[in-house]
Amino acid sequence: MLAGPAASGELPALSGPAYATVAGFLLAYTGTTRAAYAGDLRHYLTWTAALTPATGFAVDPLQLTRAHVDAYATDLAACGMSPATIARRLAALAGFYAYAVEEGHLERSPAARVRRPKVGEHTTSTGLDRAELSALISAAEADGPRSLAAVLLLGLNGLRVSEVAGARAEHLGTERGHQVLVITRKGGRTARVPLAPRTATAVDAYLAGRTHGPLLVTRTGAGMDRHAIWRLLRRLARDAVPDKAASIHPHDLRHTFVTLSLDAGASLRDVQDAAGHADPRTTRRYDRARHHLDRHPTYALAGLIS
Repeated sequence: MLAGPAASGELPALSGPAYATVAGFLLAYTGTTRAAYAGDLRHYLTWTAALTPATGFAVDPLQLTRAHVDAYATDLAACGMSPATIARRLAALAGFYAYAVEEGHLERSPAARVRRPKVGEHTTSTGLDRAELSALISAAEADGPRSLAAVLLLGLNGLRVSEVAGARAEHLGTERGHQVLVITRKGGRTARVPLAPRTATAVDAYLAGRTHGPLLVTRTGAGMDRHAIWRLLRRLARDAVPDKAASIHPHDLRHTFVTLSLDAGASLRDVQDAAGHADPRTTRRYDRARHHLDRHPTYALAGLIS
């Protein structure tokens, strides 16, 4: 069984060059990025295992062809997966097979010319509006200091849930008059994010003088993981935004952060930097989810002509 960097139980059984290639590919990444690639490879290799149900072992991924990858993409679409999810899974395979070629395990990648579905700039997730975010913050404040700190970091800073879960008390500090928190972004990059006075006050009140360990902890003292934060958010949403309680996700607060920050007059570039987006189109995609019709130039032009 594949162990080590892939983590026990994450992938179907592999051996030889296939084991070395998967392990080596995953070693190039850390944290949530590695977990995401491992999840995509697990899905693909579990699918290939169904090709040989008598053994229960995955077909050697280094012996598969473009036809296999095309068939996999077709099956993903038939199962109703969104174009964005299919594109992400195929991108993971393309990266894996490109690594196999670079390491000399393959002459060419079977995923190189597989067509990926186009993913538009529009996203159907709109996050929360201003009143809903205020209601959620009020519910968090009534629930307790930890809940308030978590919701403000997600909503007012737009942090990823993994960034909040990975934050540590000793990474708080001050810089040029700002209270800042050093977080670990996707890919292992670190970033200093300033905390608004409201957020800084909430974090300080929650920590109550504690200066080490995970920023958010459970009753046992262990750090809250992303699942615990998600459960907390859904529990708060039952009172604050009941119509979204069943579907709300921490990532929705990143959407909220982007759209409301732009509404408040922040520049696209500043919001892009704050959200840690490498491409401004990602920031614009989040924003267009709710306000692309409201901001259409037709209204400005009609007003000018009249």
